[in-house]
Amino acid sequence: MLIILFIFGVILIVWGIYRMRTDNGLFGKNRKSKNIFNLILMGEASGLGQFLSGILCIIVGVIAFIMK
Repeated sequence: MLIILFIFGVILIVWGIYRMRTDNGLFGKNRKSKNIFNLILMGEASGLGQFLSGILCIIVGVIAFIMK
């Protein structure tokens, strides 16, 4: 179960990085400002959510491993 959390977390991190680099935003001059505007205006951040979810999955996996 813990290995599945780590693998899923890594997949989400890679997917989030890919989406942040490839998606186009509505406004902004660089990727960071485009991601922030997408988050504020449309509720999506072009991979930022996947990236943060992947980090959260890995943290939960580490905590579960320590508690076991």
